[in-house]
Amino acid sequence: MTGPVVGEDGVARCPWAGGPGLMRDYHDDEWGRPVTGEAAYLERLTLEAFQSGLAWATILRKREAFRAAFAGFDAEVVAAYDDADRARLMADAGIVRNRLKVDAAVTNARATLALREQEGLEALLRSFAPEVPPAPTSTDEVATTSPASVAMSKELKRRGFVFVGPTTMHALMEAIGLFDPHLVGCHRRGA
Repeated sequence: MTGPVVGEDGVARCPWAGGPGLMRDYHDDEWGRPVTGEAAYLERLTLEAFQSGLAWATILRKREAFRAAFAGFDAEVVAAYDDADRARLMADAGIVRNRLKVDAAVTNARATLALREQEGLEALLRSFAPEVPPAPTSTDEVATTSPASVAMSKELKRRGFVFVGPTTMHALMEAIGLFDPHLVGCHRRGA
């Protein structure tokens, strides 16, 4: 059982963000906070898919390269990517080079465009905000899936999205602040 840890700066944080650096900055400035705009949602969805099976720190280190490679996550631009663009991405050492994940990014950008005729990506994802879950006091109490993430996954798949399994969608829900993912005692809890 691991609760919040106090860093050298005297501040209590979720244990994965205890030391200084990129993970701490992400924890303090972004994780669990709502985002706005289609590109911000598509970015988080895409990065969570690329993270699958990898450490989140790897994705954060490559984030600027992902933004450049995927045109700032402009759905119209990414949806138009063709075989030459896919080849360019597979040769880009700045990002994670996984053909299935690259293809998923293009597929998901196209599905995002289709959502514009309906409620849009942001509204669809926000519609799955769960009832406020119990506040975890330790990492042992942190869920990796939830009924809401299962439902979100099913609906996104129905709408043509890929690489959107329940665990990945739970991580997305945490990242975009659909609920407060911070441990009780973390300085960001409830902030």
